Amino acid sequence: MIISTVRPRTLFTLANSVTRALEALQPPAQLAARLYVAQVFFLSGLTKIRDWETTLALFADEYHVPLLPPELAAWAGTAGELLLPVLLVLGLGGRFAALGLSVVNVVAVLSLAEIAPAALQQHQFWGSLLIALLLWGPGRWSLDTLCWRRWG
Repeated sequence: MIISTVRPRTLFTLANSVTRALEALQPPAQLAARLYVAQVFFLSGLTKIRDWETTLALFADEYHVPLLPPELAAWAGTAGELLLPVLLVLGLGGRFAALGLSVVNVVAVLSLAEIAPAALQQHQFWGSLLIALLLWGPGRWSLDTLCWRRWG
């Protein structure tokens, strides 16, 4: 009977190789998350400006944004959905953009009196991606990283 022994050093080397390979995937994964979330919010903002009268009516009658008058809520939400995704894609002020879009996301969920379970799941997914970007930043493939390397 032959008994093979695996040395701890071999296991450590294998684990280290796997870890390095996974870490190499972080920049494209962070970029993919930024692009996906930015697209969702930017397209929502474009929908709002295409028919501003309907947007104002929705904010007056359907969306009940706490603490803000409907017209101001419509302007603020639309501005956030159009400007913050651009920053997120560029990775410029990436954490700020992720925080701002997180606020937009939470307000959207709270403002709807009745939200379908599927829509709530989407908002939770977007929120999870935004929280990850907020905590770990936009990644190496971002203008934030370029700026920190040059001036930081």
